[in-house]
Amino acid sequence: MDVIEAIRTVLAVRRFREQKVPAEIVRRIVEAGRLSASGSNRQPWHFIVVEQRKTLDALGTAMRTGPYIADAALAIAVMIERDSKLGVSDGSRAIQNMILAAWADGVGSNWVGFGPMPAAEKLLEAPAAYHGLGIVAFGYPAAKIGRGKKNRKPIGEVASRERYGTPFA
Repeated sequence: MDVIEAIRTVLAVRRFREQKVPAEIVRRIVEAGRLSASGSNRQPWHFIVVEQRKTLDALGTAMRTGPYIADAALAIAVMIERDSKLGVSDGSRAIQNMILAAWADGVGSNWVGFGPMPAAEKLLEAPAAYHGLGIVAFGYPAAKIGRGKKNRKPIGEVASRERYGTPFA
């Protein structure tokens, strides 16, 4: 799938089919995160790929905004270095790349949480030098979802040319 098509059509998925995601697709998703740009190429992240049902269930319980993690085929916890000034920005870039790479292969996802998540960090045995930025649940959508049906403001309302208020269009 073309990258602009993936951006245009990606939607949050919170209900998943009981179907494993093939190992080569999981690897591509992780690679999309690993290859993300980062400030000064510091790469202040660590990705924990979770596929065991017991751990997915526990993460679903630990993350009150994402109980659907328990039904996902896998989840990727994105940990960032505690002392990194750009960790949130760099980790967020990696998460978006993983979401788009998954979508291009027909795998839906949704980002759960934001910022330190002590219960998940403990469950996943993250070292003290890292804290959780987010967990992304991945899997094949349980229902057919409309690609590209997004309610977005017109470009003229969210973009200007040269200075604020000068029409972009």
